[in-house]
Amino acid sequence: MGGSDARALSRSLLDLCRMRKLTIATAESCTGGLVAGALTDIPGSSDVIDRGFVTYSNDAKRAMLGVEAGTLANFGAVSKETATAMAVGALERAGVDLAVAITGIAGPGGATPGKPVGLVHFAAAARDGRIIHREQRFGAIGRSAVRQRSVVEALRMLMDLARGPQAQSKPRATATRLRPRVTRSPRRHAVKRRTPRSPRG
Repeated sequence: MGGSDARALSRSLLDLCRMRKLTIATAESCTGGLVAGALTDIPGSSDVIDRGFVTYSNDAKRAMLGVEAGTLANFGAVSKETATAMAVGALERAGVDLAVAITGIAGPGGATPGKPVGLVHFAAAARDGRIIHREQRFGAIGRSAVRQRSVVEALRMLMDLARGPQAQSKPRATATRLRPRVTRSPRRHAVKRRTPRSPRG
């Protein structure tokens, strides 16, 4: 799994989101913006991609995504709870239809008891309240490989949510329903015809 997988998934995801008039935001820690980069590398992605949050530090997770200090203190930055809070925070702040979050230990250092190098937590949230979480233990396969595999996993999770509630794949995913506090009306309801956005840099 590498760049070609990410590119193919990015194209498929963007096409699906265009068809369903869905918008996306990303919240990334260990991948440092690689998911947003993979998506925006595709020409015309600006009609789907709204923004990406790179929240590498705990302070950034709190300030930009609203992750509670207690969540970080009790569960750690690399946890299901923090990944979920990041995804919901991105969904709320961007007012999009789908958001994905990644937090993990890419290595070569950073491991703690119970949290080895290669551990990555993912969460993806939808405006309708669905959220899925996945945990991957890629192992000490190298920093670049952990990051690239994380990008592919995040794109797959967005595909699952974009397809709809009856199409979620991979039984290892934990699916729940939330009530995101998103107040902005979905764009597809507010405007019947989408006007093309200006190209982004």
